[in-house]
Amino acid sequence: MLCLCGTSALAQTFNIREYGALNDGKTVCTAAIQKAVDACYQNGGGRVYVPAGQFITGTVHLKSNVNLCLESGAVLLGSPNLQDYESYTKAGYGINYYGILYTADAENVSISGSGAIDGNNKVFFDFGHAKKIDANSARFTRQKDNYRHVETGIGDGPVVPKDRPRQMVIFSNCKHVQLRDISLLNSPFWTLHFADCDDVSVNAIRLWSGILVPNADGIDVTSCSNVVIANSDIRSGDDAIAIVGYDHHFEIPGFEGIKHVSQNIIVTGCNLQSYSSGIRIGFLDQNTVRNVHVSHCNITNSSRGIGIFLRDEGSLENLTFSDITIETRMHTGDWWGNGEPIHISAVRGKENVKLGTIKNVEFNNITCKGENGILLYGSEDSQLQDIRFNHVSMELVNSKLNDVMGGNIDLRGCLDEHQQLFAANIPGLLVRHITGLTLNDFKLTWDPTVNQPYFTNAITVDNFKDIKIVDFAGTASPADQNAAPILLENGDGAKVNGKVKVDKVGVTGFEGVK
Repeated sequence: MLCLCGTSALAQTFNIREYGALNDGKTVCTAAIQKAVDACYQNGGGRVYVPAGQFITGTVHLKSNVNLCLESGAVLLGSPNLQDYESYTKAGYGINYYGILYTADAENVSISGSGAIDGNNKVFFDFGHAKKIDANSARFTRQKDNYRHVETGIGDGPVVPKDRPRQMVIFSNCKHVQLRDISLLNSPFWTLHFADCDDVSVNAIRLWSGILVPNADGIDVTSCSNVVIANSDIRSGDDAIAIVGYDHHFEIPGFEGIKHVSQNIIVTGCNLQSYSSGIRIGFLDQNTVRNVHVSHCNITNSSRGIGIFLRDEGSLENLTFSDITIETRMHTGDWWGNGEPIHISAVRGKENVKLGTIKNVEFNNITCKGENGILLYGSEDSQLQDIRFNHVSMELVNSKLNDVMGGNIDLRGCLDEHQQLFAANIPGLLVRHITGLTLNDFKLTWDPTVNQPYFTNAITVDNFKDIKIVDFAGTASPADQNAAPILLENGDGAKVNGKVKVDKVGVTGFEGVK
């Protein structure tokens, strides 16, 4: 029985078995699958049908007006032989290989059905060994050589890569793209990458790339417009969802220098897990990212919950996060992040550029539980602007990894080596270099067993202008009962009022707290 895959029952159907594909789990079917796709395209479009069974494949190119439909029980399994994938050369990267699907310059293209695309990562990684963080990177941490050290086993990974294909599924410079219901599994690199696309819909997919696998991002949205990611379960080693504005598109040849803003992006109704960030926005981006709205999501078991990173020229602006539950913890191994539920940082990552700004960011109805505090970290080069927390709660819990990881800040990706990974005191909320901060109904609780001396105030704000704290409830760390619940330093224009449940306010370097 053919699957309808959400398209018209009258659509032309091109069964890959009729073009020579064998579902024996042994025969490489790349050429047969491509023949079916080409025939569909040449006949005006329709459905390329993958019946139940395991079909081994290298790189296939989808085309305009083609729906790739995978029946329940159908699996496109990535070939274990790297030479079965299409190679390309790019300056600075040498020879690399595309993944299973690479689609460029297409319109009205889709993947659907209850089957799976499996990247076969077990053959491209050594799952018996973990990639360790190097001692040089950890030299400014509290633990130094002992940072993230584990005695035996691979801990939380990441496992060690071999030569491997790159992004498992790529849509580059495409319009009207849909993915629905499909499973994307075991990617050896980024799983699903949209670059320079317009009108993208991802709905009800299962994306499990392998929680121990480095670089195995879930969904990467690069310089795209009008994107909706909804109702999906995404579990990945690296970032579950990354929304960025790169103009080099990371290893995709032929698109250097394109200046497309990433904008009008919605993420809703998703369950996310990552040993990096549940959701990452920005990083080394030359193009602005704006108008991103995330709602009704759960982020669990992640090194970071929401990460917003500015290291380059492009600005990150008009970002909202609503009705989200975040649970983060520390992970061993060479992952980025140190257990922060929310991380916003704007620090220099490139020389000789004017840094952009992070501005107009709002969090509404957010529940956080983490093994590190919330971090809002601007810089003299780029002040954070207009950050608002409405009805946000934070529970800071003790960690069994505090001895090997606790009491540090992770700002990797910045130029200053002293700021990459470094020891620091940890309040429940740390804010530096900001203009315009509102905390409305912010609640902070501590695990009563927290006794590490580097845990300090409930809220610390340093180098600020125009902040407002209303209806705060919380105390300083149980490890430092003499610390001020709220410590404000080096700024002006602070108002603390409403139902402020604190004993005192630490005041240094500015006039007037109202």
